Amino acid sequence: MSLKSRAAQILEDVVSSKGFSSTHKKISRRSVLSLACGALLLSACGFQLRGQQDYAFKRLAIVGGTPEMLGRLQRVVEGGSDTVIVKASEKPDAILSLSGGSGMRTLSLNAQGVVQEYELDYNLSYSMTGADGTILIPSSTIALNRALTYSDQFTLAKGTEAQTLFRDMQFDAVDQLTRRLAVVRSLHPAPSEALPGIAPRAPLPVPPL
Repeated sequence: MSLKSRAAQILEDVVSSKGFSSTHKKISRRSVLSLACGALLLSACGFQLRGQQDYAFKRLAIVGGTPEMLGRLQRVVEGGSDTVIVKASEKPDAILSLSGGSGMRTLSLNAQGVVQEYELDYNLSYSMTGADGTILIPSSTIALNRALTYSDQFTLAKGTEAQTLFRDMQFDAVDQLTRRLAVVRSLHPAPSEALPGIAPRAPLPVPPL
């Protein structure tokens, strides 16, 4: 096996063995109560909290996606709107279908032919239909990439860094997706209100370090 292939295999093994995991910081009860009271006061004064969305659907079911992705999507949607995430069997207003994929390719080699940089890629494909089958968002794709420097001397550290970058892209894709969901204004859109599908028209540019 060549040095190039060996380096790629080692990095892939480290990333896949660790998986995606997240660390949640604990917030004290007093902090939670303070935030809640502040939100109520702002609401009473006529202010709308930044990031509040008024989605056309109030009950959203999600099919596919990783547990970590679903957790973030649920926190963003429910934390920023009056929409709740439900199971597909619980009479949702809309159903969001997700599928994600990641990859890695060599970006550059040194004079000895050893890998110096990798490009990490992540794609999130999605579509949304109403409960009656109406297409609300046609099949679309969010594509992201990141650059990763590599050294055989720091294989484990680079594996952890790659894991972090993949998770960052996954969360970035979820944040973009929630903004896309906000564009849906009706569960029964007129032909003039139909949304087009979105997909990358060309390969992404080489990511900067």
